[in-house]
Amino acid sequence: MSVMICASIAYDTVMVFDGRFKEHILPDRIHMLSVSFLVPQMRRNYGGVGGNIAFNLRLLGEQPLLMGTVGEDFDAYEAWLRRHGLSLAHVHRIPDTYTAQAFITTDLDDNQITAFHPGAMQHAAEYAVPADGGISLGLVGPDARDAMIGHARQFAEASIPFIFDVGQGLPMFGGDELAAFIRQASWVIVNDYEAELIQERTGLSPEAIADQCRAYIVTRGAEGSRIHADGKVIDVPVVAPERVVDPTGCGDAYRAGIIYGLTHGLDWATTGRLASLIGAIKIAHHGTQSHQFTLEDIQTRFHGAFGYRF
Repeated sequence: MSVMICASIAYDTVMVFDGRFKEHILPDRIHMLSVSFLVPQMRRNYGGVGGNIAFNLRLLGEQPLLMGTVGEDFDAYEAWLRRHGLSLAHVHRIPDTYTAQAFITTDLDDNQITAFHPGAMQHAAEYAVPADGGISLGLVGPDARDAMIGHARQFAEASIPFIFDVGQGLPMFGGDELAAFIRQASWVIVNDYEAELIQERTGLSPEAIADQCRAYIVTRGAEGSRIHADGKVIDVPVVAPERVVDPTGCGDAYRAGIIYGLTHGLDWATTGRLASLIGAIKIAHHGTQSHQFTLEDIQTRFHGAFGYRF
């Protein structure tokens, strides 16, 4: 099956402040804030929801099609993706722009201050899902607002089943728009915080959302995940990681496991457990694309964690 991932491609610059923001921000002067933080630690990661999901699928031996827009500074990221054998046939460079990038500063209490520059991502709606591209499954993830709306409509019109993963794009949409995405999508996946907001804005219960699609999947961090499908609720346990280093990108790793399960005909309990395992592997590494595994590794670890093979 050919899978197309329509979502953000970005650089993540992560900086660590060896102090606490609250010690340098005066509450009574918040209206005239002017602070500077010395950040001796800095990492630049390859990221974006689309890039992360595609990377994890490639580690599983899949050949996903990544679709998105990038800037003139994409050379290093491009080389990285090509080194891992990913197709960039649907990744478009936009002249005179930067690739989308997040600048994240974290303090010792794990508080974060983030600035996000969308850059080339703002042009994503200019490129349509190819109706004749042999695509059998799609994903619409965080991207430019018009791109998410357009790509969801294009998948639906082409009768291509797709996953709706609103993620960081949630603030851009109201209840009616979210309800439209749910009606169009075959599967909906969110974290528990996003689930509460979607249910509040649409007025739909988890059961009502699940009734409108094939499955409604809610990730719950350390509490595992919950899959509403076929009139049942399946609680998926977490896999204990080797160590907890960086949770960023765990949700994207989980989504790659869901896609693998869908394209290989696995049942929901097994699909959820596979997704949980891949998320646990990712959390033990800094960055969103610094971990490595093979399908054989995953099969061995899966058997060790759950006592059966997929």
